Amino acid sequence: MMQDLGGRSIAQLSVLLQSGTLDPRDLAEWTLARIGDHADQAIFTTVTPERALREAEASRERISSGRSLGLLDGIPVAWKDLFALKGLPTTAGSIVLKDDPPAADDAAVVAALARAGMVSVGRVNMSEFAFSGLGLNPHYGTPRNPRSQDVARIPGGSSSGSGVAVAAELVPVSIGTDTGGSIRIPAALNGIVGYKATRGRYAMQGVFPLAKSLDSLGPLCRTVQDAVWIDAAMRGLSASEVRRGSLEGISIVVPTNVVFDRAEDGVVAAFEQALSRLERAGARIRRQAFPALTRIFELMAAHGPLVTAEAFALHRSRLQGVDAASMDRSVVARARLGEKITLSDYIATLEARDRLMAEVSASIGASEVVAYPTVAHVAPATAPLEADDALFVETNARTLRNTLIGNFLDWCGVSLPCGTGDADMPVGLLLSALPHHDTHLLSVALAAEAVVRAGHGEV
Repeated sequence: MMQDLGGRSIAQLSVLLQSGTLDPRDLAEWTLARIGDHADQAIFTTVTPERALREAEASRERISSGRSLGLLDGIPVAWKDLFALKGLPTTAGSIVLKDDPPAADDAAVVAALARAGMVSVGRVNMSEFAFSGLGLNPHYGTPRNPRSQDVARIPGGSSSGSGVAVAAELVPVSIGTDTGGSIRIPAALNGIVGYKATRGRYAMQGVFPLAKSLDSLGPLCRTVQDAVWIDAAMRGLSASEVRRGSLEGISIVVPTNVVFDRAEDGVVAAFEQALSRLERAGARIRRQAFPALTRIFELMAAHGPLVTAEAFALHRSRLQGVDAASMDRSVVARARLGEKITLSDYIATLEARDRLMAEVSASIGASEVVAYPTVAHVAPATAPLEADDALFVETNARTLRNTLIGNFLDWCGVSLPCGTGDADMPVGLLLSALPHHDTHLLSVALAAEAVVRAGHGEV
């Protein structure tokens, strides 16, 4: 049994744990050993064996005495290096915070999953301060995309370690953050599921911010069902209200502008084939231009991105002090652009955002979902991006383009693996819904997952 736990979903592990077939402590020990023995030691920034074994032992006692906390009791979880873990400094993928005081308490969502019985095994790598969609980190190393069979390829960011930890079968779930695509991008590039909730769905206490007007949270995991269970627990619920929907008659809207610009042929082919499968399963597909999507990028060009303005405000003292020399040069360069964004620019963007959100909401039915490729390309090679700053900037913008639309419009979104493109690398199909329509989105995603993934991995 202990030799065959890799790649199991939360649901599969839960059956073994709740039935007594698998001991929570054995699972924790197996997980910690697998992390320690893995060839890529850039995935985790901190492993917490004492905490993991203590929590696993408590889970063992509960389950063996018939007092299980529920389906997640004993399940290992890893945390992006933005979440406070009691007794540890929160380093946010940076070395400038490594000497900060340890957190007095767990982040609110860490505590919520602990109350559900989950076992925290450590924190995983990320783009420094979550400010890149590529996942490169010069301090802790860049996790290698485990799906690559040729050269080292990027994991996607900023939740790079979260995506790789799940794809490399080290843990069944890792919790990430998403400000411009940081859950959905690594999910797509690593061939797993990533769910970005509507902003505000979860408590944010103890989560190191990037841009509070855009920041959201969610799990990277193996299946939508796993995401549904984690979503409920992160909200403090003992059971989810989400139920599997039907694809029969569901309306899927595909934008015809922006999201396919410069998309790789293999990505488009995989997406369109998945869309055809959904249509054959009963979904109705309609294609529509959304002028608002074009205006989002025109707005950023005119006034600067919200994320850049807010990141500069957050890190102003670091950028102007000695810490800047110890930070990732690409993060420093991008954040310093925020100094040029005036208060009037920022306010103009916020006001335009409200108008664009209303305009798009008026053109999408409450029960409709939006679909397009999560990322318009597969994971590129890492080395050229490390060597060429201009290529890094261009690739980062292209990688973030499709997903940041959802953050700007405050959509919720689920990235599903839908096939492969160049170099047999994964492609993601992004399903999105209007703000606070998470329950409906997850219901549709539950119904769509097997169809979208048909022939491209177990569900």
